[in-house]
Amino acid sequence: FSKYPSVPLTALRTDISTKMLLAGSKEGHIMRWSIASFLEDPQNSKNQIKEELCWRAHSNEVVDLFHEGEKNVVVTASIDGSVRLWHAMNGYYLGYFGQPRKFELSDISRLILPCDVNNIPTVIKEESKHLEKKKKFEYPLVLDRDK
Repeated sequence: FSKYPSVPLTALRTDISTKMLLAGSKEGHIMRWSIASFLEDPQNSKNQIKEELCWRAHSNEVVDLFHEGEKNVVVTASIDGSVRLWHAMNGYYLGYFGQPRKFELSDISRLILPCDVNNIPTVIKEESKHLEKKKKFEYPLVLDRDK
């Protein structure tokens, strides 16, 4: 269940513990899925692969990416030659390789976007499959001439 229509995937990687799957697309998006519960017991239909986050990383095709677990960052490379650094949990932009300043990995609260990207990261929330039954209330229309 993605905000974006399906497009060809051009890069796939997992984290070192194989709990998270990252994919790059032909249109420059990065998608993050949780795959841990599915890999533990794929026969159990309750354990599904869940998309958790999607963000636009580049304006062109993503050709490669990897996850660095210690700092919890994703490095992406595009067909346009740019290599960018992102926070893995929220998709926030941290910088690009070749920038004049050092990467600031401690402050991940500010949302900054590269100049060619204007979409903020989309957090995919799992909708409840068990909807509670709502109480039915009747409100009959009654004409009260005194009021």
